[in-house]
Amino acid sequence: MATKLDSAGTRLDDAARAGWLYYVAGNNQEQIAKKLGISRQTAQRLVSLSVSEGLIKVRLDHPIARCMELAEKLRDRYALDFSEIVPSDPGSSSTVLGLAQAAAVEIERRLKGEAPIVMALGTGRTLKAAIEQLTPMECPQHRIVSLTGNIAPDGSASFYNVIFSMADAVKARSFPMPLPVIASSAGERDMLLSQPMVKENLALAAKANVTFIGIGDLGDNAPLFLDGFITEPELKALQKAGAVGEIVGWAFDAQGRMIDGLTNDRVASAPMPSRESSTVIAIAMGQKKLLGIRAALNRRLINGLLTDENTAEALLASS
Repeated sequence: MATKLDSAGTRLDDAARAGWLYYVAGNNQEQIAKKLGISRQTAQRLVSLSVSEGLIKVRLDHPIARCMELAEKLRDRYALDFSEIVPSDPGSSSTVLGLAQAAAVEIERRLKGEAPIVMALGTGRTLKAAIEQLTPMECPQHRIVSLTGNIAPDGSASFYNVIFSMADAVKARSFPMPLPVIASSAGERDMLLSQPMVKENLALAAKANVTFIGIGDLGDNAPLFLDGFITEPELKALQKAGAVGEIVGWAFDAQGRMIDGLTNDRVASAPMPSRESSTVIAIAMGQKKLLGIRAALNRRLINGLLTDENTAEALLASS
């Protein structure tokens, strides 16, 4: 029989065993205590530790009727090719809770296919959180390409560019865009995009079978501004021009039309893949993003949506 070990080096091992016995093998705490040779109280603490340390990731796979109903209504309203709704937590203001886990499941489902695909990835907090939920996979038959550059304004790696996080979890051919997110001038952007390696990556992105993107809001705390990609005067100019959202840096108005000039003249991201040949799935939720999500749906900038109940209800309530 195993004996209790108190060293820090083995505590996480014990927590992993206890978590596996509880969540996977279906043992209760008394059974875990007996199998590990510990007290019931210690078993309880180890199970809790397995969750708090991120050793156990819990996903909700049960199809909730209300969520399925909302997903179907969104598909009908906006002629979507993909729609999935996760439950809303009334006590949470998080814009990734539940959504990141569901997105990870969908990304994994696409990558498990044997037929080779091209998967394009945008950027953002929610998508990065989803990538961090992925189970390590071996899928060398697929190609994964970034739609946007990975260089921040100060020359460092962009924190929310997900292509490198993806490469850590998924063993597939990865194609980052060796570019700034927004160039210093339109001329610099055109020069960068004319480089042979970049042109090849742009061509690959245009052939994506499935695309996962985030939608950023352009309010006063817009991610593009907070992360230093645009200045406050540039943000104010976009707001004055009617911009309500952005996808990989491309700013658009409430009708989903791209803003003329301004920062859009300097965005170095790839154009959005065709919705006729690619399923372009936006992963976004929350009141701040509602105008942007609605505009993207109405203009068919996207043909897939993964969001939560509250956002779905708000989208369906709008005319």
